[in-house]
Amino acid sequence: MERRDFLEALGAAAVGGMMSTGITAGRGVEEWRELFPALDQEINGHRLLYLDSAATTLRPTPVIDEIARFYRTDNANPGGALHTLARRAHQHHDDARRTVAQFINASDPSEVVFTRGTTEGINLVAAAWGSANLRAGDQILIGLAEHSSNMIPWQMIAARTGAELRFFGIDDDGHPLLDDLAAKLTHRTKVVAFSHVSNVLGMINPAKQMCAIARTPGRIVLVDAAQSLPHFPVDVRDLGCDFLAFSAHKMLGPMGVGVLWGRRELLDAMPPYQGGSNMAHDVDVETMHLSEGALKFGAGTPNVSGPVGLAAAMRLMRAIGQPAIRKHELAITRHAIARLGAIPGLRLLGSLDPDEKISVFTFTVRGRQPKEVLQALDARGIAVRAGDLASLPLLKRIGKGVTAAVRASCYLYTTSQEIDALADQLSQRGGAG
Repeated sequence: MERRDFLEALGAAAVGGMMSTGITAGRGVEEWRELFPALDQEINGHRLLYLDSAATTLRPTPVIDEIARFYRTDNANPGGALHTLARRAHQHHDDARRTVAQFINASDPSEVVFTRGTTEGINLVAAAWGSANLRAGDQILIGLAEHSSNMIPWQMIAARTGAELRFFGIDDDGHPLLDDLAAKLTHRTKVVAFSHVSNVLGMINPAKQMCAIARTPGRIVLVDAAQSLPHFPVDVRDLGCDFLAFSAHKMLGPMGVGVLWGRRELLDAMPPYQGGSNMAHDVDVETMHLSEGALKFGAGTPNVSGPVGLAAAMRLMRAIGQPAIRKHELAITRHAIARLGAIPGLRLLGSLDPDEKISVFTFTVRGRQPKEVLQALDARGIAVRAGDLASLPLLKRIGKGVTAAVRASCYLYTTSQEIDALADQLSQRGGAG
């Protein structure tokens, strides 16, 4: 198969879902990179080297094209029994919900709530389930390593209901302390929430084991999967959680759309998150009939193009093959740990075992502020992130007082040569050190 044929076939797979994962046999990152137009540009006179994928991934042409195709031909406020364009938009939305359900092995598409992202998904559970079920004296238990999006919503609902927010700890490498998790569970613990993968350390937490420890009748377990679904398969039924939230923009899809998966019986029991059209029908001055399952949480005109783009991204990931993506990332992780770990004055945070990480590398440089490092790298076309990474308690715990760091994060389009370029710049006086 010639390269042009390969790319056309991969694009077709993203749109139609017709291609098996075997399409990439013998292929790899150089062919995958051809799908990302953003890589074909210069920043400050240098070829773009994008190492900020944990914040948002780049968008491949098949996803961009599918979103544009929707707006060119099928743009309408969706309705299953209305005019042709409305029916098409409705079908696209339903198809996307089914694609997501299949991707995460949900029992039914009615368990898939479309949101604006992981943050809204967690807020939805905290506000809707929390307001109906939490009372003064109840406890919410979350990890010390959580992103602000899995911390602030619980702080807010705790303040509103009188519940107590507690934290289980991590060790010096960033592993969750399972004994501490178990010890802090009591009959008053109504919510346990934690990330599947740390956005700072790239650590893959033993989420299935943690769910088994935490789950019991009358208590919910929520998993923040924003950093796991882009990198390896996640099966919600096997995981054993009650809710799982993730974002499209971290897995090749568009910004402004995400998913909350919830067990159907929990979604049915929860009050609506917002009110408006579509989440209820036959609305009269005194009565309404709430929509069922996930539809109850979709007030107003839905974002159809977002789920369309997410579904295209998922089909593309299937076509490439998630095992192939994971294999490539493991190679990048090993290479990055070796190169970055050898730089004098550079300190990598967290475990350096590549088998328990995604390709995320957070570090400090002796004698340099993180923002200085970022600016020096940006001047050479290298995009990284710096700051507290919305995980200040984690940084302070792992870094022993560190309040800001630099993060380089990779994805399926990252090459070993780009890791070398990053390491070379960090090794030079004019780069970071």
